[in-house]
Amino acid sequence: MSKNTKVTDVFSAKKVAIPIVIGLLVATYMLWSKTDWKTFQQIDLNYAMFFWLLIALLMMVIRDLGYMYRIRVLTDNKLSWRQSFDVIMLWEFASAITPSVVGGSGVAMFILNKEGISLGKSTAVIMVTAFLDELFYILTVPMVVVLIGTTYLFPIELSKEIAGYTLSTKEIFYVGYGFIVLLTTLILYGVFVNPLGIKKLLYRLFSFKLLKRWQKTVIQLGSDMIKTSQELKEKNSWFWIKAFAATCFSWTARFWVVNFIILMFTDVGSHFLIYGRQLVMWVIMLISPTPGGTGIAEFAFDGFLKEFIPFGLAGLLVVLWRLISYYPYLFIGAIILPKWFRKRAD
Repeated sequence: MSKNTKVTDVFSAKKVAIPIVIGLLVATYMLWSKTDWKTFQQIDLNYAMFFWLLIALLMMVIRDLGYMYRIRVLTDNKLSWRQSFDVIMLWEFASAITPSVVGGSGVAMFILNKEGISLGKSTAVIMVTAFLDELFYILTVPMVVVLIGTTYLFPIELSKEIAGYTLSTKEIFYVGYGFIVLLTTLILYGVFVNPLGIKKLLYRLFSFKLLKRWQKTVIQLGSDMIKTSQELKEKNSWFWIKAFAATCFSWTARFWVVNFIILMFTDVGSHFLIYGRQLVMWVIMLISPTPGGTGIAEFAFDGFLKEFIPFGLAGLLVVLWRLISYYPYLFIGAIILPKWFRKRAD
């Protein structure tokens, strides 16, 4: 099966329909069971509400502009702003229709390559993007813990069995954070220190019978690290400052969307706690088997942020959050995709 065919399969009508159907079902349930319409009718619709709504939308614009700027930096400005827009929107589209544990990185590599970026450089861009995203998370979590502690970060109790052990919400978060640290350290060492050594280590580790089924994938990861190392070894400090600054702006804007949605309906006493809760939510959503975390995201929002939401409006705020932060990528991607394929795909 060709790479084109695989990518077309990812963007098939069925793959797009699944998150839409799941999302509509979850939204209907939330609006029906988690929304008190009598309470909603008592809300005074005023200019302040529309102001905070515009600010929430602005946060999404900043998020995407940050990603577009970063992709231009990482490709040495070989992509125009329009090309960067197409790449980011299609990348987000792919992420929205695939499970969170899969993501859209493979599709993004194909898209970059079709936009004229060499395979080696496309590999480097994808790997560095992942590295910068994880680095932001690794650095942000300790700051949140120092400033607000862990007492109020885990308002709901979940349980999940991993490798025979049943983990609580806090333990799931710690395991997820530890995995992100391990993955980032592996990328850091593999890309900047010893890519060939990492490839050999991965080959030996995945030669065991229990891990043999993933050997081909991790060997490709090792090869990607070597290509990435060759692409990045001559980059200066300014390159990394610009790329990481764009990463920080994008992720911060993404998380602040929720704060401004809540501000539409009520005053917020602890913005930073809401921000910290979202860091925990993000790890939970990473293990979601549904496309774009659909279903898991909505229930996590209701559980983790319930105390900040006016009584009877949880369902409405959940749906509004997803309408702003998730569904636009489905619709924009669906509009861009056919034209892009006609222009770029062989």
